[in-house]
Amino acid sequence: MKRVFVALGLVVLVGFVTPAFAQSNEWTIDTAHSATIFTARHLLVSNVRGQLGPVKGTVKYDGKDIKSIEADVVIDVTQLNTRIEARDKHLRSADFFDAENHPTMTFKSKRAEPAGEGRFTLIGDLTIRGNTHEVALDCEWPSPPLKSRDTLRIGASATTKISRKAFELLWNNLIETGGAIVGDEIQVQIDLEVVQKLTPPAQ
Repeated sequence: MKRVFVALGLVVLVGFVTPAFAQSNEWTIDTAHSATIFTARHLLVSNVRGQLGPVKGTVKYDGKDIKSIEADVVIDVTQLNTRIEARDKHLRSADFFDAENHPTMTFKSKRAEPAGEGRFTLIGDLTIRGNTHEVALDCEWPSPPLKSRDTLRIGASATTKISRKAFELLWNNLIETGGAIVGDEIQVQIDLEVVQKLTPPAQ
């Protein structure tokens, strides 16, 4: 199966902050500054983009070994937005996400593997409308940690592709020339900002 998104594994990138900054192994996704963007082919001639979210979850990392990374992410699909309400309503329907019965998609990491300079692959289980498949996220090295008031912040991003049919998002129609209205391959870009609360030094 094609390498898949939802990812979300990006958030895990935050783990590369040094022990000098990190005060615990757990980071929290900053929902207000994170986004999941998807792109689908339309009528074989153009792309349609939309945004899922909010994105919530946590990442654990021991500050030393990439293999210690654990990501647990939840993405809301009831608030997806493609800027066209009729299309958004259709995507939330049983033809696609079936948001009434499956309001979120989830990603739980299983392992992380080096993938060349400045990158790594995060592998885990992605669940969409009750269907779970192992997927791989192509993750970019995170930004350096930034101290902002009483928190540390790190940004990261990732890209991948999924087959929507594998997750039973099956609706389609044919155009006059025989091609599909909506392509099967979905491109995904994930931009995450994660935070960690700083604990004041003991007096």
